[in-house]
Amino acid sequence: METEAQKYVWDGAIPLQIHLHDSEVTTLPPPSPALILAPRIGYLPLLSSQLKPFFSDSLPPGADTIWFEYKGLPLKWYIPTGVLFDLLCAEPERPWNLTVHFRGYPEHILIPCDGEDSVKWSYINSLKEAAYIIHGSSKNVMNMSHPDQVELWRSVMNGKLETYNRISSKLKLGITGDEFSGKPNPSPLKDQQSVNETEATAARKASRVPVRLYLWIVDKDFDDLEEAPNFDRWDQVSYINRPVEFYTEGKYFTLLDAVKSILPEFYPGSLNTTKAESKDEPGIEPENESHPVIKLLRIQGIEPKMEIPFSWVVNNLMNPDYFLHICLYIKAPKPIGT
Repeated sequence: METEAQKYVWDGAIPLQIHLHDSEVTTLPPPSPALILAPRIGYLPLLSSQLKPFFSDSLPPGADTIWFEYKGLPLKWYIPTGVLFDLLCAEPERPWNLTVHFRGYPEHILIPCDGEDSVKWSYINSLKEAAYIIHGSSKNVMNMSHPDQVELWRSVMNGKLETYNRISSKLKLGITGDEFSGKPNPSPLKDQQSVNETEATAARKASRVPVRLYLWIVDKDFDDLEEAPNFDRWDQVSYINRPVEFYTEGKYFTLLDAVKSILPEFYPGSLNTTKAESKDEPGIEPENESHPVIKLLRIQGIEPKMEIPFSWVVNNLMNPDYFLHICLYIKAPKPIGT
């Protein structure tokens, strides 16, 4: 069933102003930039059908392999466009100024991309991975009929939510139920009371949520997003594939609880460290050098409150590959064990 939030996610688009790189311009005057509304859930290489005709008269001879950069950083094509924007633009830039290339593919930085087919199979592989995390098997995805596979992919490409929901429902990848429920999996460091609670509810089935976390640990503090530092190398960002597991009945389980379960190295044995949004906010610890401070957390262009029920976030803000993509800027001391 479609939700209002789902519709907003699928209708979401980022205004792009795309310039052809100077080294590939063969005409005078140079071409004007292309202005495009790019779907948040889409992928940059899929814009090729619009950009190639627009710039074709200015391109030098040779084979085309499209790729994009932002401020000199080649952009990973298999990351959804909206996730790239959320990660790279702490202060949203509209339009987002990108540079497109059709020559000189940086194979030492980006994995090869052969156009739509590569993007499609990257998406299908992510779907298989999500199915395995949720159910322990990717059989439902692997056994999709060819017509269903084609229709599912076309629904993602063309932003057809109704078609996507109809086809994806056959995969039976539902993750969570009541958005106000959820109890985290037990940790050896929890107190005895928590262990007893867990034993009493052991018969309940845990939900496993596929999460991709893009983590940038900043070493400089900032109070305004305009002052947020930029990164210019992908090795400055940690790409974390770590599912969140919690029970669908019982104790209230928040987005902050989920972040802590993904990053135990920053929150060793503690479920009490919270976002330092305001020293006056109830339950918020004062900021100090020994606690990690979440400076920015963004999902689908939204900066949700950390106390929001995690299952609501999952059910409404996940991408069509059934992963929840989270962009996180965190100011923290060196993680435990590093």
